[in-house]
Amino acid sequence: MEKKNIRGCTLRQITDELTAHGEKAFRAKQIWQWLWQKGATSFDEMTNLSVATRQSLAGLFSLPAGTPVHRQESGDGTVKLGMALPDGALVECVLIPGRDKATACVSSQAGCKLRCSFCATGGLGFTRDLRPEEIFDQVVAVRRLAGERGEPLTNIVLMGMGEPLLNYDNVLAAIDRITADDGLAMSPYRVTLSTAGIPEGIRRLADDGARFNLAVSLHSAVNTTRDRLMPVNRAYPLPVLAEAVKYFVERTGTRPTFEYLLLRGVNDSLDDAKALALYCRQFPVKINIIEYNEVEGSPYRRSPEASRDAFVRFLEGKNMVVNVRRSKGRDIDAACGQLANKHKRP
Repeated sequence: MEKKNIRGCTLRQITDELTAHGEKAFRAKQIWQWLWQKGATSFDEMTNLSVATRQSLAGLFSLPAGTPVHRQESGDGTVKLGMALPDGALVECVLIPGRDKATACVSSQAGCKLRCSFCATGGLGFTRDLRPEEIFDQVVAVRRLAGERGEPLTNIVLMGMGEPLLNYDNVLAAIDRITADDGLAMSPYRVTLSTAGIPEGIRRLADDGARFNLAVSLHSAVNTTRDRLMPVNRAYPLPVLAEAVKYFVERTGTRPTFEYLLLRGVNDSLDDAKALALYCRQFPVKINIIEYNEVEGSPYRRSPEASRDAFVRFLEGKNMVVNVRRSKGRDIDAACGQLANKHKRP
């Protein structure tokens, strides 16, 4: 009979299974702490359990885990980790250093279905959704790496491979383990979920009372341009997306962020800035301007600094909250839109 994945069990289920096999009930709490507070990826790591108990656990449960298989470090301190999953799928996650902080950028799917034209991940196609523990393992791996460098892990962004809202239940379960008091105990306000704009998912977040941050990859407030950049816009055009964002703001009282990737001659004109400002009048929102990270084979190029600065000045002149997000990790293909599993599993 196939063994149960222990990280797919509740504390109650683990307790019942252990006591049915002659173990003390309090052991389940110790095991739970190893799994979700210490991030153990094998039973042998649970050193306050006897060898016999660990052997019993291995006979009752499986503990599949992601394993780092490659690591690249950028000149700016960014580190990219490739994680091999038990079935051979590969995902990438990134440690992004900052002033007095470190951010983990993690993946929610192996590959991606959405095929945004500027994104290297979209060219991979889609393999499968990640399970909660596979998302959790990326956070633990990056947190350990940050700890080795003396940097506390302060922020988590679900901006790696995949569309989180197309893996809703698993992503929310992972965030629960990351933020729970009996998990990693990180503040939900330090967690950001980034979506290409799946309206039913955004509404569901609102109905579920999400306390973490929402970022929407907008990249254009002109439907024809966004159609070209993001095929998802053909199914969910800008007016439909706007209604979902309004609903989210009304239900949660939080201000989402629009991510806007500036592309030379595509979406970086003053007319594009005017369209964006008009679109953003509908709700309170912050705007992150992102520098494009050029991808091999892509027709797109980074917007010139002069165009970027004029774009930002126009928005600021309309009293919009604008931040320019500087790219990190470009030299190791770890920046936004560059995750493409170029390193294969050995």
